[in-house]
Amino acid sequence: MRKFLTVVIVLPLLVLLVVFAVANRHFVTVSFDPFNAADPALAVSMPLFALIIAVAILGVIAGGCATWLGQRRWRRAARRHLADAEAARAQVAELSASLRANQGAAQSLVPTARLFGPYGRDKQDAAL
Repeated sequence: MRKFLTVVIVLPLLVLLVVFAVANRHFVTVSFDPFNAADPALAVSMPLFALIIAVAILGVIAGGCATWLGQRRWRRAARRHLADAEAARAQVAELSASLRANQGAAQSLVPTARLFGPYGRDKQDAAL
């Protein structure tokens, strides 16, 4: 199913890209010299479709970097929460181990008779 969806989405985009490239094959000169337009010191001549595709790729990369930098606060908070959760798990494991170790000694001190009748205790730990 995934390959089918990929073909359904990618194939039309590929066809559009090829049609765009064939329609815009003429060369353009891109100048990076704002002071001398007649004879630029730094200029590149390339097909128009290559220029537009290159600018689109650079825009996607710049947008991805901006988003990644903008999410820095959330990644830092996630790392902090993960460290807190791991510390809490370690503390629970340590307390459980000490409770099990002390439980064997405490059971010998607790009488086996029921102290509060057949009903036990309620939610507030009061005798019923």
